Amino acid sequence: MRIHQLPAGEWGKVVAIGVVVAVLTGAIMFAGLQAGVSPLPRPLALAFAQTLLGPVPMPVGMLFHVAWVTLMSVVYVVLFRDALTFMRALGLAVVLWLLVLVFFFPFVGWGFFGLSESPRLIVAAAISHLLFAIFLWGLSRLAFSSRTVTG
Repeated sequence: MRIHQLPAGEWGKVVAIGVVVAVLTGAIMFAGLQAGVSPLPRPLALAFAQTLLGPVPMPVGMLFHVAWVTLMSVVYVVLFRDALTFMRALGLAVVLWLLVLVFFFPFVGWGFFGLSESPRLIVAAAISHLLFAIFLWGLSRLAFSSRTVTG
C-alpha cells in the first residue's frame, strides 16, 4: 500500500465514482428506511450532521453522506491504484464499518455498536458497507483499465 499520484484526468473519474457510490448506497438505505425494514432511527449522516450542527434538514445529511463516501472512494483509489481489487474495497469497507460501530454510532447517541437502539444496527451497517465495497469495486472496474483492476 502506498499513496499514488493520480494523473489530472483520473481525479474526475475518482470523484464521479464516489458520487455515484454515494447516490446508490444512499438510495438503497433511504428506501430501506421508507419501507420500514431498516432498524436505523434515521439516516446516520443526518444524525451526524444534526449532532454537529443542531436541527438540519435531510439535504444536509445527504451532503454529509456524499462528501464522506466520495472521500473514502478517493482514499481507495489513491491507496490502491495499482490493484483496485474487490478484497481491498472490502477491506476498506470493513474498516469503515468498524469506525461506524465504535465512533459514529456512539457519537450520535446510539451507543457502542448501536446497541442503545438495537443489535440489528450492526447488521444494517454491515450490509450498507458491503454494498459500498461492491459498488466501489464495480465502478472502479468500469472507470479504469482492466490491467489495474482485478477481481
